[in-house]
Amino acid sequence: MEAREFELMRGVEDHMWWYRAVHSNVISSLARSVSAGESVLLDAGCGTGGLLRRLARARPGWILVGLDAAPQALARAVAGARARLVAGDINRIPFCDHSFHAIVSIDVLCHQAVEVGQALGELHRCLDAGGTLVLNLPAYDWMLSAHDRRVHNVRRFTRKGAVAMLEAAGFKVIRATYWNTLLFPLMLLRRLVSRGSDAASDVRPYPGLVERLFRLVTGAEGRILETGINLPFGGSVLLVAVKQ
Repeated sequence: MEAREFELMRGVEDHMWWYRAVHSNVISSLARSVSAGESVLLDAGCGTGGLLRRLARARPGWILVGLDAAPQALARAVAGARARLVAGDINRIPFCDHSFHAIVSIDVLCHQAVEVGQALGELHRCLDAGGTLVLNLPAYDWMLSAHDRRVHNVRRFTRKGAVAMLEAAGFKVIRATYWNTLLFPLMLLRRLVSRGSDAASDVRPYPGLVERLFRLVTGAEGRILETGINLPFGGSVLLVAVKQ
């Protein structure tokens, strides 16, 4: 990504509504799929470390590892991280086979530097037998916009396509749902308005009232997801799979 985007990410990811929501969804998915005892987890594409910081508080007994290809991101992830941080490429993960009980990856397979099939093969290789993979992916190719250009995303996904992609890589998908459903009309409007422009990315501070409202909306949506209900559309796709 552009260097400015890493600075923006580090500045907002511990409190911005979208990061709070995606981190909560990932942690909730892990809680249902991975035992509460000691586990070794990889955040593949950890960015500036927000999810690792949340996981350190939620799962203090876990061994956490962050991988990212961008030194600028890892430099900003060091502060507050209780994790081993490693520079490396998701296309060639620098760990042995069966190294992790769980792997998470948030909006990484969409990036222009990622070879999707190769990256999924690496994630499969590095997971222990029966290990859990949790992915968050941006939804719908037709939603590509100025935001995606800023963060160097070149692809987005449908739930059906993402499930087929994981199954072809040797995973068994145990959950696939859209989310960011309730706010999707606003997201769609912004993306359509900014599609042909040189607009900034969506990673930015929001006014206090808007931030509180969006947190309430995504929090309510998160409670719906925790019941096991899958949502029919949204700005992101959340997938939970196990290595077969």
